[in-house]
Amino acid sequence: MVELLKVIPAFALTSLLLAVVPGQGVAMVLRQSIVGGARAAFTSVAGNSTGLVIWGAASAIGLSQVFARSQTAYNVLKYAGVVFLIFLSVRTLWTLRNEYGEFDYNGLARTGKGPAFRLGLLTNLTNVKAAVFAVAFIPAFVPKEFSLDGGIFILACVQALVSTCWYIFLIAIVDRSSVYLAKPKVRRSLTAFSAAGILFLAISLLLASPR
Repeated sequence: MVELLKVIPAFALTSLLLAVVPGQGVAMVLRQSIVGGARAAFTSVAGNSTGLVIWGAASAIGLSQVFARSQTAYNVLKYAGVVFLIFLSVRTLWTLRNEYGEFDYNGLARTGKGPAFRLGLLTNLTNVKAAVFAVAFIPAFVPKEFSLDGGIFILACVQALVSTCWYIFLIAIVDRSSVYLAKPKVRRSLTAFSAAGILFLAISLLLASPR
């Protein structure tokens, strides 16, 4: 357990960087907060964090054990993830043709507890960044002396906690910055930053080593 505790600070920082990069999760939280209000946004954040734990549990139960025992399987996942993330980065850059880039907040928010929670959950479960991180990145942080299954799940819970804290901070500052965020230039900048962040994630995955 001591060995796992030693890697948590570095893992928490990595999780924070992943959460900070604008993408599906950030867009969802901002839209919920601006259009639906803080309560709806907080409920969606709970759904999003639940999705992270589900990804971690799925990884711990089966996928990561297979990849940890097979260099070929890990490499297939790794390079497929790199290619897809690069594609996602290019597609995100392509949306800069739009007035608001990828961050269009027009439309209805999910304000009921159930709909708001499901929105956050589904947003995360369909987020390729969350999937790649859970299956390819988290196992690499688990010390060899520690149980792979248990380590993956514990770190997934740490990621969910870090992500929740970041989104709570984001919701807290939305009221003061909603006018600023309404500007097309700002949303296009967020889109460009998102594309750069996804590309950085792809490069990090390319350089990552299996456990």
